[in-house]
Amino acid sequence: MSFASNGASRRGARLEDVAAAAGVSLSTASKALHHRPRISEATRRRVLDAARRLEYSPNKSAQSLARGRTDLIGVVTYNMRAHCTGPVLAGIEQELSSRSIGMLLGNAGGDASMEPNQVERLLAMNVDGLIVVHDETNPHPALGDDWGVPIVYAYGPSTNPLDCSVTCDNLEAGRMAVNHLIACGRHRIAVIAGDKAFIAAVDRLKGTTEALTEIGLEPVLPVRYGTWNESWGREETLRLLDSGEPFDAVVCQNDPIARGCLDTLREHGVNVPDEVAVIGHDNREGYTLGSRPTLTSIANGGVEIGRQSARYLLDAIDGRVRHGVDYVPCHLVQHESTRPLD
Repeated sequence: MSFASNGASRRGARLEDVAAAAGVSLSTASKALHHRPRISEATRRRVLDAARRLEYSPNKSAQSLARGRTDLIGVVTYNMRAHCTGPVLAGIEQELSSRSIGMLLGNAGGDASMEPNQVERLLAMNVDGLIVVHDETNPHPALGDDWGVPIVYAYGPSTNPLDCSVTCDNLEAGRMAVNHLIACGRHRIAVIAGDKAFIAAVDRLKGTTEALTEIGLEPVLPVRYGTWNESWGREETLRLLDSGEPFDAVVCQNDPIARGCLDTLREHGVNVPDEVAVIGHDNREGYTLGSRPTLTSIANGGVEIGRQSARYLLDAIDGRVRHGVDYVPCHLVQHESTRPLD
């Protein structure tokens, strides 16, 4: 039976068909077709011969295949529903569309074991490179460098320091919260920390503590790590109120904690921001605009993280590979819960 009459040719050969015909893995087939290094010439010829026999070509033009480019980028998200994922994706799409480059999306659905499967699926569509978007700033397990295309990690940096990663600067964000409150005339500042298992909580607290120390202050009451939810914000705010220690501001390490803090202060007759200023983190609109008063928060720069990740990936595709972690600045979004004292 001739190759022209087989099932793969009738439906249009896919990368999986080429890999099977050449007796290699998907990643090896992708390397050969994209003219990537670290593959033997014999294997490359075997893959190219299989592609010709199967009349394989990507969905883009034959000219793109000839130059080893499809102008398609693959993006794998760990959790599409995470609050941080949307802004990062928006930034990636903005940067790619400005250069007339397409984006294909795969979602692991919160299951790390599904990420390699999503990578393979995107490679089968002949993407030129991959961006892996994590849903937290804890280091993301490296996927390795044997896929045949460059990979950039967004929001959650890779565990491999040689990989290219882009994340937010949580250390500076912690300092930013204190500096804003000091500018508002507050000097008795309490801190409600999140979960210590997350580097974001540790870095934000370190930045906050450093900023306080530099001006000769320390947090009101020893800081305790807890959880990222409203109930923890309520519990710690009650501890502050019961302690009898005066305080005029609270740094909350995320917006749910801050809303728990706001609700508890209001229930106990404490006026925000006249008596106590409250600042959150993450700038989640459901919390910042849904709180009473509306909540000042620190945004993680997700759109810029996405844009920068796309830029670095396109650079890598052109041979300008970056290594290490790039930190994108956070920024303050002020609402009603903070203002200067009269």
